[in-house]
Amino acid sequence: MEKRTERAEQVIGKFLPAEEGFSKNLIKAMNYSMEAGGKRLRPIFLGEMYQVCGGEGELAEPFMAAIEMIHTHSLIHDDLPAIDNDEYRRGKKTTHVVFGESAAILAGDALLNYAYETAFRAFGMAKDDKALRRAARALEILGKKTGIRGMLGGQGVDVENDGKPLTREMLEYIYINKTSALIEASLMAGAALAGMEDLEKIETIGRYIGLAFQIQDDILDVTGNQEELGKPVGSDEKNHKTTYVTLEGMEKAGQEVENLTEEALKLLDELPGDTEFLKELFLSLCTRRK
Repeated sequence: MEKRTERAEQVIGKFLPAEEGFSKNLIKAMNYSMEAGGKRLRPIFLGEMYQVCGGEGELAEPFMAAIEMIHTHSLIHDDLPAIDNDEYRRGKKTTHVVFGESAAILAGDALLNYAYETAFRAFGMAKDDKALRRAARALEILGKKTGIRGMLGGQGVDVENDGKPLTREMLEYIYINKTSALIEASLMAGAALAGMEDLEKIETIGRYIGLAFQIQDDILDVTGNQEELGKPVGSDEKNHKTTYVTLEGMEKAGQEVENLTEEALKLLDELPGDTEFLKELFLSLCTRRK
């Protein structure tokens, strides 16, 4: 994990914009959030699935950086006073606290746009028509899974229903789109860049792991502490949010995390490459404390 995190950090660092020109302060706000650390799970998922499916070379690198930019953009906006109003993220003051609310809004927008600028660079790295088609397919996945039928759509429904009682069906819709979609995008884009045609199984793995990850997040918001998590605990209760824990209870939530992870591992076993690291990583997410 340390080796892969270090590689993800190096890849991300290669693609960060230089802090110069009249828009230097905006770029500083973007880079502040990108350099705040974190688990780098999504770029690791993408890079690992690329290798599992037989990918070679650096074609996946722009997408590894792009997926983390998209994820970080969502965190900047989630933390804003208009949404979760949190002051800490990844153990540091949030972007709007350090740079101001208007700068944070623009930094989130700029990171989302810059993510696609970065992903486009894969076309210049492609060595033949086959690689170009793979990059185009990965870009299509990235666009769909992060847009109105993916991450942003889920966030929209989440914000619209903030503080309202939710059915399990609507809560799962929010989780599948707000959280799972970006994990699905990471795994699917990695496989697509490696040339895998059928991505349905990989999409399902991402969905199960995304749901498990989000439910575990709900559990940690109740049982964790700020020092371990790097962000405030009790945000869900403070904001009167319906979560899997409030809907189903702590015990059932923990069981659901285990069931979803187990199903994902079964599907992972059916893939052709060496999936040992991904198995270990998925299992660690089930019991994580931060």
